[in-house]
Amino acid sequence: MPRPSKNSSAKAAPPAVASNKSDRLDARVLEALVGYNARRAWLIITGVFAERMAPYGLKQIDFSVLSLLAHNPGATSRQLCNTLDILPPNLVSLVATLDSRGLIERRPHPHDGRAVGLHLTEAGEKLIGEAEQTVAQLEAEASARLTARERETLIRLLQKIYL
Repeated sequence: MPRPSKNSSAKAAPPAVASNKSDRLDARVLEALVGYNARRAWLIITGVFAERMAPYGLKQIDFSVLSLLAHNPGATSRQLCNTLDILPPNLVSLVATLDSRGLIERRPHPHDGRAVGLHLTEAGEKLIGEAEQTVAQLEAEASARLTARERETLIRLLQKIYL
């Protein structure tokens, strides 16, 4: 089949981007999806989170484990896995890393001789205390366009999906 010439009357392909009038595309279908909106918000918040946690050397999962241990001293690995919905092998390496950084320590569980309780060290308590303050500020900034009631409602509604 011969190729159309430059002067051919064949229709030109539509532009890859929106017209100069507006760079905004019609995203009504996407914007009506919970997953799309959750992902867009997640991308913004996690980007800022990574920036602000870099000085502490913490990723989201590190922060989550340390925060849980700060508020639940002696929690077991199984409890952490259940709460954070992560697989035990993934937690093993994470606990080892936090232990090697001197942020947590293992102690015999007071009620279950087979279990080991995880506790923050003094360095871990100091680090998570500062990190939680930073995250509280980040969260306030990220949700600044919401009223306190809207923020509470948003959190409650998101939790209805995964809890």
